[in-house]
Amino acid sequence: RFAVSVGYWKDPYIQYFVRQAKERKAPEINRGKCVCAGYYARVHGVSHLLKAFLEKTECNCQIVNLGAGMDTLFWRLKDENLLPRKYFEVDFPMIVARKIHNIKSKPPLSKPIMESHSGDSLLIDSHSLDSSRYSIVGADLRFSADLEEKLKKHSLDIHLPTLLVAECVLVYMTPQQSANLLKWAASTFPVAMVINYEQVNMRDRFGQIMIENLQRRQCNLAGVELCSSLDSQRERLLVNGWDNARAIDMMKVYSFLPQADVKRIEALEFLDEKELFEQLMQHYCICWASKDSSNL
Repeated sequence: RFAVSVGYWKDPYIQYFVRQAKERKAPEINRGKCVCAGYYARVHGVSHLLKAFLEKTECNCQIVNLGAGMDTLFWRLKDENLLPRKYFEVDFPMIVARKIHNIKSKPPLSKPIMESHSGDSLLIDSHSLDSSRYSIVGADLRFSADLEEKLKKHSLDIHLPTLLVAECVLVYMTPQQSANLLKWAASTFPVAMVINYEQVNMRDRFGQIMIENLQRRQCNLAGVELCSSLDSQRERLLVNGWDNARAIDMMKVYSFLPQADVKRIEALEFLDEKELFEQLMQHYCICWASKDSSNL
């Protein structure tokens, strides 16, 4: 929310989900700038892969956003005329209830859903929303049978090319739980892609400090052992049924972004902690994998 307000990228919808943070405290300023630039790379990196998938399928596909939280992607895709055939979000029922409350009470969020809806009446209750183009499902990703049942109730079509997006989600599950989820996806959809944004290189000293800082805030990374390297990130996708997998750290992603825009965002806030920024970026990565029975 803060990064958007400063001008790193445009998102007119985040204001309806997240209150504007108060001004940052002095000791956090340098790290804050690093984090904003990191978010910028994350948003653009994931968006690049996602839009490539939409282009390949000509939007005749579905997107399943796993652990979507307060994400605003549905509204941004609609504004760009890039909506897939159906867009699904999944998160814990408590998170979903909060999101649905915001949607129901804020016309700039509810109106685009109504505009894209056709057919029978739109279904909405405290823990789920189902329209013809957009669904929010309250479910626990650790139980894929329950997840599949709920998604199918909301018209998931396993024959459509399917993109699954997980941003900082799998790391909170045990390796076995995330393996089950990845296996379920690979075995369910004949044509599919998964994008995973997550920590990497977590065995070095900087990674250990990150883990300790999170533990002090009672935040346990149950799946951190799979975040030891880019190879371990790729391997987990391949062993769980995906045909091809790639992974790059966020410093590499940052170097691939349009340099004119990178110069623009670097001028927004003076980034004097280049070394800290590089270390942070080398400890996050984007991995993507595909399963492609129709040579898409």
